[in-house]
Amino acid sequence: MAVSTPLPTGALFAHRPFLFFLGSRALSSMAFQGTGVAIGWLVYDQTRSAFNLGLIGLCQFLPMVIFTFVAGHVADAFDRRRIGFVCQLIEAATLLVVTLGVVQGWLGLYAIFAAMAVLGSVQAFERPTMASLLPGIVPTNALPRAIANSTSVMQTSFILGPSLAGLLYGISPVVPFAVATAMFLCASLSVIAIPHPGVVPKREPVTLERVFAGAAFIRSKPVMLGTISLDLFAVLLGGATALLPVYARDILHAGPLGLGLLRTSPAIGAVAMSLFLGRFPLTRNVGKTMLWAVAVFGLATIVFAVSTNIVLSVAMLLVLGASDTISVVVRTSLVQLLTPDAMRGRVNAINSLFIGTSNQLGEFESGVLASLVGPVLAVALGGIGTIAVVLLWTRLFPALPKVQKFQED
Repeated sequence: MAVSTPLPTGALFAHRPFLFFLGSRALSSMAFQGTGVAIGWLVYDQTRSAFNLGLIGLCQFLPMVIFTFVAGHVADAFDRRRIGFVCQLIEAATLLVVTLGVVQGWLGLYAIFAAMAVLGSVQAFERPTMASLLPGIVPTNALPRAIANSTSVMQTSFILGPSLAGLLYGISPVVPFAVATAMFLCASLSVIAIPHPGVVPKREPVTLERVFAGAAFIRSKPVMLGTISLDLFAVLLGGATALLPVYARDILHAGPLGLGLLRTSPAIGAVAMSLFLGRFPLTRNVGKTMLWAVAVFGLATIVFAVSTNIVLSVAMLLVLGASDTISVVVRTSLVQLLTPDAMRGRVNAINSLFIGTSNQLGEFESGVLASLVGPVLAVALGGIGTIAVVLLWTRLFPALPKVQKFQED
């Protein structure tokens, strides 16, 4: 249940439950992202196989698809703080086993895949649970600012986690796993320190109707369905980041350093926009702002596609990250505020699945299309498709551009 007492502007970071929440999400995200990089290095050191690197992603992706609906039901039926606590403890225990396996030299390829499958399964439960937890710890009037600041923290974690893991792996392959273990432990202590909301979820029998109730609820809300599906197709079509190695080497001739700059640019743009929205939250024309943001995302994708100048390309990736963040904040805020607390776990689980799936499929689509028509045309077509989706969605979901505020007075 959302906190009803208004929070003065600027007091969000003095709200201890929110700080505990941010700490847990940041540490967990850094640990998970860093683990992915360290595992990739470890597997490639052992096998020199790009195929095995692809299997790592598959081991993490499949559990999300399998457990999505169950995870959403669990998030609505139990104390979300305790679910986050247990998930992060399991992640810490899994990485402790990985750490011991690396130290003692018995960690083989199949054991690594099993560990990644465990982490992927636990993430399937942790992500919607933590997303559903936020509206219960901040007042409704502060939720859009809280989401913007949370997005900023997450994007920063996406930058720092892999970078830190790479540095630590250079010291010793065991160090990043040991540090990630400690991060997950600290994250679990942070989430359990959030005060109990005082509302005990109603336990109901597990039925197919209740498990899939989130999908039915989303279908019944045109604004929510339009928002989620718009973001889904924008990410699916605008998969320029999957082809950054091709651009860095063959088009921009920027080398490994340039590739690092290109990969970091969207996250930098996202962090900057998140900080801006945290300070100056959207208060009107919410629906139109999201549609314009996705259109700008598509336009920036087209310009990036045809650019042969590293400065212009970096600028377009900064715009990509910033415009995508506007879409994320609007989508997340609308989903949270339009969903009753008893349904948030199931709705957020589907939302997480859609966005996670679109990222994976978007990279696949970009790679396949680039192999057929070349990288420049592939990325440009993705940007054109994104703009076309925006125009189509204004017709299919006429209520979406009419949304004025996140919540009516």
